[in-house]
Amino acid sequence: MKQSLQLKLGQHLTMTPQLQQAIRLLQLSTLDLQQEIQEALDSNPLLELVESTPADDVVPGMASSQQELPEEYAGSAEREVAESDTVDDVAAESMPSDLAVDTSWDDIYETGSAGPAGSGEEGQDFEQYTAEASTLSDHLLWQLNLTPMSETDRMIAMSIIDAIDADGMLSVSLEDLAEGFGPESGIEIDEIVAVLHRIQHFDPVGVGARDLRECLLIQLRQLDPEEPAVRHARVIIDKHIQLLGAKDYATLMRRLHISEPELKAAIHCIQQLNPRPGSVISASAAEYVVPDVIVSKRNGRWLVELNPEIAPRLRVNSYYAAMIRRADNSADNVFLRDNLQEAKWFIKSLQSRNETLLKVARCIVERQQGFLEHGPEAMRPMILHDVATAVSMHESTISRVTTQKYMHTPGGIFELKYFFSSHVSTAAGGECSSVAIRAIIRKLVGAEHPRKPLSDSKIASILEQQGINVARRTIAKYREALGIAPSNERKQLV
Repeated sequence: MKQSLQLKLGQHLTMTPQLQQAIRLLQLSTLDLQQEIQEALDSNPLLELVESTPADDVVPGMASSQQELPEEYAGSAEREVAESDTVDDVAAESMPSDLAVDTSWDDIYETGSAGPAGSGEEGQDFEQYTAEASTLSDHLLWQLNLTPMSETDRMIAMSIIDAIDADGMLSVSLEDLAEGFGPESGIEIDEIVAVLHRIQHFDPVGVGARDLRECLLIQLRQLDPEEPAVRHARVIIDKHIQLLGAKDYATLMRRLHISEPELKAAIHCIQQLNPRPGSVISASAAEYVVPDVIVSKRNGRWLVELNPEIAPRLRVNSYYAAMIRRADNSADNVFLRDNLQEAKWFIKSLQSRNETLLKVARCIVERQQGFLEHGPEAMRPMILHDVATAVSMHESTISRVTTQKYMHTPGGIFELKYFFSSHVSTAAGGECSSVAIRAIIRKLVGAEHPRKPLSDSKIASILEQQGINVARRTIAKYREALGIAPSNERKQLV
């Protein structure tokens, strides 16, 4: 076979480092993005944080992009538009091979912005700098150190505390504890029981119980035994806890020979107890959700804007940029060139992320105005393909930009994925969102009679009367997703 040279023309998609960086930043959550920005600031001397946002930072002669927005969003913040166009002017230019000596770096790079301004020191929550929260084990050991005990009892108590789980229940049997000490220690189970009883009266009361019955009885012993409700509650927990779990109130009244008001008072007393006493001592710090997008209604129109807290404003350091010289291939100059290019691409990638997020959020708000006006029952069915078609993007991009991104609305903070849901057909030939069906189920359950809670079949029948055709098993699936118990467990005394 004869060898020859051939020239072919073809097209293929190449994932450049810049495109990979833009995709990676797009799918980061707010906290991950802030960490990424900090790492870029630490590693790139050409990148710096803008401490303030003076009004004269805007490049003269910028074309406003606000005319491209839908009419209902024409009132979005001017700051966001100014920052967006400034970055386009800065980052759209490619890095030239030779830089003119008389280039005005201040005019080009001083106003480069990666997003809205941060809040600075004044907006920080100083509660996050408090001391580390103690665990349940630490809390019990602290009380143990204040309790006079012999060395043997203290050793037993430490073993018991080590065997208590996060809910405050004893996770091993007394026999296993006794075996752990070994036969040479001479420790009997009676000694372990005596120490266990002392620990069970530590704070929180009931910690170290071996089962739910013992846990509740320990807490009831702290109440006034002369109270009729307390006496009845102790009998119910001690002998009839299974009937209470099954909510067989008629059998309970017959077994205890009490009236319905007396049973109601006893159940109310039991409901004040904590079945998981260890849960009140939590070592986990509260995690707060920072919304990426803020939605508000002004002058009868829904406006969408980026949260100024999610990312600081970035720009290229003009001092280091002015040190770059053309036709200079020294190591220092090459280092500055490379970092300048990286800084430009990082700023552009951040701005691209913000623009994409804002565009998708506006599309969601435009389609879900019924939800914003009337609540979850007015949620329209929507899938990723609907938004992808509206904003001319791929579905994978929409999926990335809606994951771990949150929207602040007058009705609360919701993840962007919350607004995407499947649908069921209605009798009129329309569609109803699964989110709206869940909201209707929650509303029906909230308004039901406590003595006669609605069954899944009854809820399906009510929805069918409203023109929504939903099977009983679908109702059961939605009810479980909402954390609502079955009808037999929701039954209560009036």
